[in-house]
Parts: sequence; C-alpha cells; structure tokens
Amino acid sequence: MNAGNQTLASYFERESAKVLDACTACGKCVEVCPVVPYVGLKGADPKAVASGVVDFLARRAPLAEAAAAFAHACNGCGECIPQCPEGVNPRKMLVLANTMRAGERTGTPQLFRKMSRAIRLMAGMQLLPAEFARVLSPPRRAAAEIVFYLGCNALRTPHLLFNAMYVLDALGADYEVVGGPGSCCGIVQSKWEGELGKGERMINATLTRFEGLNAEKVLSWCPSCNLHIGETLAGFHATSFEFGHFTGYLAEHLDELRARFVRPLRLKAVLHAHVGLADLGRNVARVLGAIPALELIDTVAESGYTCGGSGCSRAPALMKKEHAALVERVRETRADVLVTFYHNCHAAFAPAEKAGGFRVLNYTDLLVEAMGATPHDDVFKRLRLIDDWKMIVEEAEPYLRANGIDFDREFLESILPDVFRMAEFTGGLDCFASRT
Repeated sequence: MNAGNQTLASYFERESAKVLDACTACGKCVEVCPVVPYVGLKGADPKAVASGVVDFLARRAPLAEAAAAFAHACNGCGECIPQCPEGVNPRKMLVLANTMRAGERTGTPQLFRKMSRAIRLMAGMQLLPAEFARVLSPPRRAAAEIVFYLGCNALRTPHLLFNAMYVLDALGADYEVVGGPGSCCGIVQSKWEGELGKGERMINATLTRFEGLNAEKVLSWCPSCNLHIGETLAGFHATSFEFGHFTGYLAEHLDELRARFVRPLRLKAVLHAHVGLADLGRNVARVLGAIPALELIDTVAESGYTCGGSGCSRAPALMKKEHAALVERVRETRADVLVTFYHNCHAAFAPAEKAGGFRVLNYTDLLVEAMGATPHDDVFKRLRLIDDWKMIVEEAEPYLRANGIDFDREFLESILPDVFRMAEFTGGLDCFASRT
C-alpha cells in the first residue's frame, strides 16, 4: 500500500527535507496568516517566526516560543499557500512541525482513546440499533463502486451522514459505508499524539479496507480526513481508487440532483463555509442554488478549513469574532436558516438556534427536504437545546441500552458536558446570545 514500502516516519523525514531545501524563511506565510494577530504574535518578526519553524524541522534548535505559537494556532485556512515564493506548502510544513513536536512529548497519549469512547457514546445516544451498526460495523458487502468514508468525528452528529446516504441512494450510487474509530485516517495518532507508528498502522488498515472493496472512488465526508489523506500524506500511499470529497460528487451530479428536487423550499438562507478547502464550499453553494425557491442570500467563508479542534478553534479569539459576525449576518439579512457545512460546524452552531429568529440546518437537511423526503432526526441539536444534563440522560437512556452501551446514570450526567464540548470545540457559546 505504501509507495515504495516506506514508513510514515521516513515519509515525514523526506517531506521535511523537501521543505528545508526550498524554504528561505522569508516570512510571507506569517505575514498573511489570519491567526497571527490573535495568538500573541502581533508585532512579531515574520522572518524570525518562520526561521524558528525551519530550525526546528532541521533539528538545529528546539521550537522557539513564537514559532510554537504560530504552528499550534494554524487553522488550516491555506491562505499562505499561494503566497510562498518558493512553492512550499506552509500548511503542510506546520503539520510536519506539529507532528514532530508531539513526538517529543513524554507520557502515553490518551486523546484517541478518549475520542473513540466519546464518539461511540454520542452515536449510541442518537441512533437506532440498525443505524448504529451501519456506521460502526465493517462493510456489509465484498465490493462496491464507491466507498462513502465517514471518518470518526462525524458520528457525533450522525443525522448528517444518514441524510448524505439518502442522497446517494436517490442518485442510485453503488456504495458501501466505511467509518468509525476503527477506520480512522490516522491524523490523531500522528499529528496530535506524535505516534507515527500507530498513525501508519491506522492509515494502512483504512486504505486496505478501501482497496478490499475494489472501489473506483472514495468519497470522504470529513475535511480533516480529506486534508490528511489528500494533502499531508500525498505520495505516501499508492492506491487504485480516486479519493475525493462528498460535495465534489454532488457537484458532478448536479443535473441529476436538480431533476430530483421536487419540493420548493421558500426559505432565505446564509451558508456557513470556510476559506480552507474553498472549492468544497463552492460545491455546496452550487447545489443549494439548484433547489427551487431557496434564496441563498450569502455565503460567509470563515477562517480555517472547518470548525473544531483542528480548524478555527486553534485561534479561539478569531473564531469567536467570526462566529459572532456570521450570526449577525444571518440576523441582519433576516434569513430563515443558517446553513452549516461539516459535522464540527453543525455541532458548533446548533446552540445558536436557541437564541431564536432563525433555524440551524445542515445543507444535507435541505437536500433531503427538497427531494420531498423528511431529513433524518437531528437528535444532537434536540439534545443540545434541552441544555439540562439530567433530561438529556433520560432521553438518551433507551438508545444507549438498545445499542448495548452500559452506563452509570450519575457518571454519564457528570461527563456529558465534556462530551458535548468535545463535539462542539467552541470554547464558549456566548457569541450566540441574543443582542440586548
């Protein structure tokens, strides 16, 4: 599966060497970075910050404080990429630096283990047993033309995935579902835990699963998986399938979708998108534009490539400002709907509906409704809007027991706030409050 049977560690070393051969530490990437003013680097010398990253990758010096802040706060917006005069991808350069730094930490990382438990718990709270098995069990068939790759964290808001599957079914796609922590892309193990051996085993197992289905295409839902497999690990793996994003498939089949949009949606909407992976946001805007009677007033592209811990939450102050501006835009245009993009985005903005004045729906909700069907129940939003942990446990208990997840009620009540915060990655929702 690996190109040339290389290890992930040797691949990262080679990719770092390419950066070091090309990068002149000119600081252009630092100059255009939108997070710099929000993470204590306002006024910092761009060349010195860039040099700190380069010296660290070259193992000439520990990661300097300013360089560490720059690397840690990278939200993946990619605005630096076209600005590099040497053709370096600074977004990938910072992934390499963050991975290397994570590998220097002592102790046993627990992030993936905690994340896996939280994912299973949240999926178990929202899905019927047959649905739970579909997104967490191995593929049901031996072959399929398409793999719909869920990733891990999307299972926290599983209604989006079942909406997406409804659309694939309506288009007559021959697909099989692969997802859950057992089919992780390996980004957590490598980038965040610094465990390249574990990251290599995980991505190899996942890619082997794809290959085993003899798929022509793999459609990723998760933007982190899309970046990790499609950009960070480009050249590490040799595969027989085309790897792309679910929204690209929608755009390719826009005429077929348009023919299936039988229900006009008389709504005014503002679409939430991201600067990073901007083509995916454009795909969604094009598809929404084909829905009869739907008025897409605006597309607001925030920094980062997604909401969440790998995206805009890397710079909380900037995230808070941009989230508040988006909500204000929805209010000032008197839009009926704030349309969310990815799972992290939906989890982050779902609580905004409580303030009143507009609904928070994912774009997949609108696609299913336009096709004349009822979108999958958004249990995550319903539970989140309850905002009472005892009541949430009471509502979730039948689902958890039906899915074979044992739990202690008192313990569950105590950990649910952290589990939901882990899904939202917002660090505070006060920017959604009603204006006074």
